Amino acid sequence: MTVQLLQLADLHFGGLADVRQIEALEAMLPDLRPDATVIGGDISQRARHGELQRARAFANLARTTAPVYVMPGNHDVQWWWRPLLPFARDVLYRKYRRYFSDDLAPTLTIPGAVIAGALTSYGVAWGSLTTSLRDLAVKGHLPKREVERVRQVFAAAPPEAARVLVVHHNLLRGEISRRMGLSHWRTAQRRIVESGADVVLCGHDHQEGADILGGRVVVSTAGTLSTRSRGGRPSCFNFVTIDPSAVQVTFFRWEGEHGRFQPSDTFAFARERQGVPVTV
Repeated sequence: MTVQLLQLADLHFGGLADVRQIEALEAMLPDLRPDATVIGGDISQRARHGELQRARAFANLARTTAPVYVMPGNHDVQWWWRPLLPFARDVLYRKYRRYFSDDLAPTLTIPGAVIAGALTSYGVAWGSLTTSLRDLAVKGHLPKREVERVRQVFAAAPPEAARVLVVHHNLLRGEISRRMGLSHWRTAQRRIVESGADVVLCGHDHQEGADILGGRVVVSTAGTLSTRSRGGRPSCFNFVTIDPSAVQVTFFRWEGEHGRFQPSDTFAFARERQGVPVTV
């Protein structure tokens, strides 16, 4: 069975969202016909009510075409309320939970795939503390408990189902930023390879990417539909196709002069063995 996923991240509803791009995507959703739409965090800019309300409206519209998977990113966490106080975690996600779900890392099962999330966005947290002030509430971390829960979900899935892991922070170093999204990233990468995931969908870096991790796990990094695309590049979203023998990641890049997204590069990876990206 072939599974097609529309992958989005970093829409940043609020002052940074590019409304023209979002409306263009909304108009083309029925034609894309994904089996599911995955929105991997940073749906808002500052976790404000109006931003999350607009994000919910977008998700509801996408849901008329296919099931929608949503999880929070670092911009969706009200970290300034109770930094570093573990017993005050509820307030950090209060607004997000109001408009989306109490489950911050849900599981979605569709024909041919199980999609599971691992929460990496905790605001100012002990697991992602850094000496860089600009990264205090930006860096993510991947607790062992999150990966263990995902591993159990994947272990219980049918053997033929594609196992798709969703995290917000980029797992691989950004080509332009040269930054890793996660603290203790080597440990995080090892845990993900051992989780049983076939494909990882992430974002955060505001630059699209597709590569292989650990010789077998395909990592698809979505760009952004905001005014902060990395390096002044066109905004981008990804379309991921998973079949029994291969995973393909196609970048849809924004053409401002035409007011539309157009498919661009496609990267193909073999499943179940070491993959080598091939530009089509």
